[in-house]
Amino acid sequence: MEDRIREIERRHAELSERLADPQVLSDSKRLRDLSREHTHLSEIVETAGRLRRSRQELNGARALLAEEGDAEMRALAEAEVATLSAETERLDEHLRLLLIPRDPLDDRDAVVEIRAGTGGDEAALFAGDLLRMYQRFADSRGWKTELVSLSEGTVGGVKEAVFVARGPNAYGDLRYESGVHRVQRVPATETQGRIHTSAATVAVLPEAEEVDVQIDPGEIRVDVFRASGAGGQHVNKTESAVRITHLPTGLVVSCQDEKSQHKNKDRALAVLRSRLLDLRVAEQEAERARDRKLQVGTGDRSAKIRTYNFPQSRVTDHRIGYTTHGLQQVLDGGLDEVIERLKLASQSERAA
Repeated sequence: MEDRIREIERRHAELSERLADPQVLSDSKRLRDLSREHTHLSEIVETAGRLRRSRQELNGARALLAEEGDAEMRALAEAEVATLSAETERLDEHLRLLLIPRDPLDDRDAVVEIRAGTGGDEAALFAGDLLRMYQRFADSRGWKTELVSLSEGTVGGVKEAVFVARGPNAYGDLRYESGVHRVQRVPATETQGRIHTSAATVAVLPEAEEVDVQIDPGEIRVDVFRASGAGGQHVNKTESAVRITHLPTGLVVSCQDEKSQHKNKDRALAVLRSRLLDLRVAEQEAERARDRKLQVGTGDRSAKIRTYNFPQSRVTDHRIGYTTHGLQQVLDGGLDEVIERLKLASQSERAA
C-alpha cells in the first residue's frame, strides 16, 4: 500500500504544478478534468499524512508507556495509547476505502429527476419537499443548480421536476438517492387525522458529455410549444419550450425554463444524452449487481429506499438500516450523514 500512496503523492504534486500552467488554465475542459483528479487525490494524500502522524504518535506513546514506572502516569499513557490506536485504525480503514478504484462517473455533474408517485395531490406535495431538500443540500455543498423543467401539481407541489446539480462529486454524492421515497403523514386535506402513505420516485443520472453519447439527428423528433405555468409574459407567449423524442428508445425530454428556444433545445439534448448514458450504465450495473447483497447505489428505481415518517419525526434508509429522528433537518438539506453512510456501505461492498 505504501508504494501506491507514494505514486499517488507524486501524481498529486505533478497535478499541482500543471494546474498553475497557463496553457492548462486557458483550456476549460482540461482544467476541469485535472481539477477533479487533483481534488480526489488530495483527500488520499491528506488522509495518508494524518495516518503517518497518528502512527508516529502511537509509537511514541507506547515507548513512553514501556518506560513509565509511576502508576498515575502509566494510566494516562495507557489512555493515550488506546485513543491513538482507535484513531490509527480508523484512518487506516478510511485510507483503504479511498484507494478502491472510483467510478469515473462520480465526478460528473448530476441530472436529478423527481416524479410524484402514488398518493395524488399529497404525492405532488411530497415531491416538492424533495425538490427543496435537494436544492438546499446542493446549496450547502456550494453547488449550482439549474432547473430544466417543472410541472406543478394541482394544489401545489410538483408532478415532475428535472434539474442539474453542478459541483465537485455531485453525481458521486447524489447517486444513492435513486429509488422510491415514501412519506407517511396526515395530509392537510384529511379531516379525521388519518395518516396517509404517498411516494415519489427520484432518478439521478450522471450528466453525459457529447463524447459519451452521439445522438443521430435522424433519430429524434423536436417539437416546440408555448411554456406553461409561471414565468412572465415572454415564457407564455412565444413557442420557446422544446420537447425532444428519441425514436429508437421512446425517451421524451422537455425543457421550458429558458426564454430561448435554442437554449431549451441544448438543455433537453443534454438531459437526453444523460438518460441514454444511464441506460448503458444500468445494463452494466445489472451485471455487476447479481452477486451483491446490499445493492447500494445500483439505481434500481423500483426499490423503496427511504421512508419519511412525520408523526415520529423519523427518516429510515432501508438499504443500510439507518434511522434518524431529525426529519426536519433532513428535509432542510441535512443529508450529509446518510449519504456518507451509504458511500461507506458501497465502498465496503466493493472492497469485499
